[in-house]
Amino acid sequence: MAQPEFVPIKEADRVRPSEDVPPAKRWLATRAGETVGTPMPEGDGFGNQGPDQGYALFLAKRFTDRLELVEGEHKADVVAGCLGVATKRASIFRRGPVVYDWEVAFTVWGYLGGAPTAVVQKRVGLFAEAGHHYWKRRAIADAVPESTLRMTPQMVKAAMTSGEELLDLP
Repeated sequence: MAQPEFVPIKEADRVRPSEDVPPAKRWLATRAGETVGTPMPEGDGFGNQGPDQGYALFLAKRFTDRLELVEGEHKADVVAGCLGVATKRASIFRRGPVVYDWEVAFTVWGYLGGAPTAVVQKRVGLFAEAGHHYWKRRAIADAVPESTLRMTPQMVKAAMTSGEELLDLP
């Protein structure tokens, strides 16, 4: 409600006149990095785009106490390596990351238990210093085929116990 003119007030408390803001100018995607209206680029080094992928790091904290590491492995490298797997799975389903993406990522590499000896031997070298090397993280994510990522966590556990190949390891 407006202040009546006969009531004394300080100058600083008076209502100031507002400025008219001009309407926004039309925006066009003309910069080199804009991909509006075109498909996202694909190929080596681009990774897998998806919404709210930073949320995956928040979700990873739920698993750090449950990870089964062997001599020479570090939690930070394991989380960094499996991050690409979890976000790749989320992007396949065209959504943001959820807990089940991490469950599949950690299970397929055997960090939640039940890993075959061959997988453990391969992962030790692959995950070493993964937190510091982008191309190592890409190699970890690329070693998990889309057919594996489309499985539920229960299907991955069942496939591991039956000896089914879930990774494309050299």
